[in-house]
Amino acid sequence: MNWPKPTYTLLISTLVFLGCKNTPKDSADTTLEKPNIIFLFTDDQSYRDLHALGNLEVRTPAMDQLVEEGTTFTHAYNMGGWNGAICVASRAMIISGRSVWRAQEVSKSFAQNKEFDKTWPQLLKTVGYETYMTGKWHISAPADSIFDHVARSLRGMPFDTPEGYNRPLSVNDTLWQPWDTDRGGYWQGGKHWSELVRDDALGFIDTAANAPEPFFMYIAFNAPHDPRQSPREYVESYDVEDIALPESFLPKYPYAEAMGAGPNLRDEKLAPFPRTEYAIKKNRQEYYAITTHLDDQIAMILSKLKEKGLDKNTYIFFTADHGLSVGEHGLLGKQNMYDHSVRVPLMVVGPNIPKGKKVENDVYLQDIMATTLQLAGVEKPNYVEFNSLLPQINQDTEGLAEVYGCYEKGSQRMIRKDGWKLIVYPRAAKLRLYDLTNDPNELSDVSEHPDQQEKVKTLFTDLVKLQQKMGDTLQLDSNTYPQTKEMKTL
Repeated sequence: MNWPKPTYTLLISTLVFLGCKNTPKDSADTTLEKPNIIFLFTDDQSYRDLHALGNLEVRTPAMDQLVEEGTTFTHAYNMGGWNGAICVASRAMIISGRSVWRAQEVSKSFAQNKEFDKTWPQLLKTVGYETYMTGKWHISAPADSIFDHVARSLRGMPFDTPEGYNRPLSVNDTLWQPWDTDRGGYWQGGKHWSELVRDDALGFIDTAANAPEPFFMYIAFNAPHDPRQSPREYVESYDVEDIALPESFLPKYPYAEAMGAGPNLRDEKLAPFPRTEYAIKKNRQEYYAITTHLDDQIAMILSKLKEKGLDKNTYIFFTADHGLSVGEHGLLGKQNMYDHSVRVPLMVVGPNIPKGKKVENDVYLQDIMATTLQLAGVEKPNYVEFNSLLPQINQDTEGLAEVYGCYEKGSQRMIRKDGWKLIVYPRAAKLRLYDLTNDPNELSDVSEHPDQQEKVKTLFTDLVKLQQKMGDTLQLDSNTYPQTKEMKTL
């Protein structure tokens, strides 16, 4: 079918339930049409940046609605990345179905115009889906080589605002304000990028409601990535004095340079060194404000689905490409192995998905791809390394036995298993061990505690095996680490 170009006009009207061709038939009729699939993707959003998941400071009613109306995976992870732009690796993994190091190789193939046919949208096209994309892309393949319709392909991050770094230096530092539209960033072009993506999505839904084909929408917001800009009313709705400091607040992380997240890393330059309480509160205030602004755009998309009667036969998947520190452990960015940076919200809403259910299993956010393939009736290819979440939703099966994490070729490695996390900093020959059951905020490193030496040894061995499985070429030698030397004498 020759689909008309979407019009990007924001339509706000009273919700009226309308029938349409994509609405599922009565349950007595077994000839259900293929469901529509919507993927809502945010950038730099930690699982802690959601009201319904425990952060009572931030307001996210639309995201909370997804938690209420569907199933939430409370422990969804990204593996990490091969450079500071963690989103590049995360997005390459979800579009290709490969784990981090193999996704890096696929990215090189994309740059050579290869393997486009093996991507997520192209697999859905084999069973009749119209595929659509708008928003942040940041993948080496051109978006229009993979999707049928591309409204806009935005750059990896909004245009930089130099005045937005190393701030605020004090309460009186007001040179840069999130609502200043002349600072560029999200305001480049005159309209906030989150609102542009929203308009695109609304226009496509209008068009799709009258088309016979099922659709796959990839809606990727840049928010809440920095520069954390939003309209003034959003920022001022959060009183900086009411923002709590993270429990893990530190003026400086002791291994920042060794782990590749030192003062020269772009993300870490956003706030002054050493970190001050006021600077972190201000950064968190602006983080919450841009999140709430984003939430309002998502609310309009969800309303449009109901207005067009598409919600009854549409699966919605919501997640982020990775989390963010925003002052936790003395860090600002996502280039670390702590849960605030590798763990994200993940919600699934749709026909026969239990409402209000929470699954606490460890999963990868990239499992969403395999889940949609199962829903669409596509046989999962052998090269797709991630797994459908449907068995965990419907049959309460178990999740991952272990979670792998990495940053750069030799900066950090991590394994999360059986309620414990072992982090390795090869450049500093340092291990960090956390008892996640009793210390969920990862405040106390117990790697040198005499009672935990066997645990260190076991997890280190498991991590080396997991590296081999992931195609990780970094050689970790137990003789390098003081704790492992101690173990041999116990």
